Amino acid sequence: MTNQTQVQTPITQAHIDFYRENGFVQVDNMISPEELAELREYLEEAMQNDGDRAVNTDKKGGLYYRVLNQKVNVWRDHAGMGRYTAHPRFAESARLLAGASGMRLFHDHGLWKMPGDSKETPWHQDTPYWPVNEKNPGMMSIWLTLDDVDERNGCMAFVPKSNRLGKLKGIDLTDPQNIFDYVEGGQADTQKPVIVPLKAGSCTFHDGLTFHYAHANSTDRPRRVLAIIYMPDGVTYSGDAHVITDGAGLEKGQPIAGPRFPLLAREG
Repeated sequence: MTNQTQVQTPITQAHIDFYRENGFVQVDNMISPEELAELREYLEEAMQNDGDRAVNTDKKGGLYYRVLNQKVNVWRDHAGMGRYTAHPRFAESARLLAGASGMRLFHDHGLWKMPGDSKETPWHQDTPYWPVNEKNPGMMSIWLTLDDVDERNGCMAFVPKSNRLGKLKGIDLTDPQNIFDYVEGGQADTQKPVIVPLKAGSCTFHDGLTFHYAHANSTDRPRRVLAIIYMPDGVTYSGDAHVITDGAGLEKGQPIAGPRFPLLAREG
């Protein structure tokens, strides 16, 4: 467990202001070249290994696999990945951006957007998929790329201020609906999406309600990303089924906490 007096982050007041205004922010050089090399090695091992605690969301050749080769909770099978998933620099950065008193881990996932028959990740919000009671609990993600990314291989795009529209419908990523159809009065249409190319080792943070999208991968190599979802301390469990919370001993209406959801950063 860490706090801001102990942990150095790249987060500036400009990052905080931009995030709170727009629901996302770009942060360059979140990790060093040495850390990048190590994390690439660890994630390769974690994605290739058949552990018994991490969860693959689809098998090779499946419809979802063509959108994302995703493995959830890689930290539970790989100690090296655990060091990065629980990295105090990442968690404290998230806490500062959100303005939370404490920040817990919800889960991580390795995200490989595969080459060849790749599909875009359609516009969606994250919050509708999470078993939490609050409509906007301040949950957020870091999206840390291990490769240079642009529109050719799956960089992200965001709709600024779309997190203010509230919790909408969960989108089927393999047979997507148009999320903008669920926005009353088409309010999001007035905001032009911002495409965010990144250098390897850089990242974005985005609110769980922010509309986001990833381009298809038209190159001949996987686009490799570590994503980590954080929740402010005190977010409560809805009781809905979810691969992360099932079997964790949580009680409906009670704060999500315990050994699978450690407090990674706190104020003071």
